[in-house]
Order: sequence, then structure tokens, then C-alpha cells
Amino acid sequence: MTLKYLILLHTLCACIWVGGHLVLALSVLPKALKKKEPEIVREFESHYERVGIPALLLQVVTGVMIAVIYMPVSEWFTFQDRVHTHIGIKLILLFVTFALAVHARLFIIPKLSRHNLALLAWHIAAVTAIAVLMLFIGLNFRLAII
Repeated sequence: MTLKYLILLHTLCACIWVGGHLVLALSVLPKALKKKEPEIVREFESHYERVGIPALLLQVVTGVMIAVIYMPVSEWFTFQDRVHTHIGIKLILLFVTFALAVHARLFIIPKLSRHNLALLAWHIAAVTAIAVLMLFIGLNFRLAII
């Protein structure tokens, strides 16, 4: 697969991942918090995960493939120039997203109730902010915005 098709697939998956989290954070979550009904979030997640998780996995795979095209794995965290810095930061943010997801899946979601919905809200806000930041970094990588 050529670089342009990898970037296209990566970007389409980013649209799904970031867009879904923006809908969750800005529309679904406020409603759930106002009504103190975690089931509203669960309902959204049950539908979104069927599309969002495969999109995230494809993003990871295509992102790794793109990064390998630009440089060897041994240089990913050297931060020696703009390209290395972008790749290193995106990978760090991916690891943070993964850690938040594991924490939520193991410790919050199994006991989700109206009493700990706010903790899940913080996770959702963090993952959404990271997703938007990763999108910006990806655009900046291609377009040299800053």
C-alpha cells in the first residue's frame, strides 16, 4: 500500500475516532451527567465501539506503517528534528490513551454507577482532548502548521 493510501485510511479512521469522542464528550456525556444516568453513556458506547474500536486499531496499524516509512523504529523517540518529534509525541499520546482505556475498562466501567460517573467523565474528556491533539499533530506533520 502506498503512502498516500495509508494516509487516507489513517485520516478516515481519525475522523471516526475523534468525531465519535467529540459527540460523546459534547453531547452524550453532558446529558448523562445532568440526569446522573450512566446508562446513557453505556448505550452510546455499545453502538460506537463497533465502529470506533476498529477505526482506532486501523489508525494504530496505519500510523505504525507510516512511521516506518519515514524512519526506523530505533529513531522514533529521538526527538532530533520535527519529524522525529511528531512521531514520538503521537506515540506517547497513544500510550496514554491506551493506559486511560485500560484503567476505565478494568476499574471504572465494571462498577459504573451514578456515583462514579464523574470519574468516567474525566477519562472521556482526557481521551477526547488527546484525540484532538493527535489529530492536530498529524495535520501539523503533513502541513507544517507550526
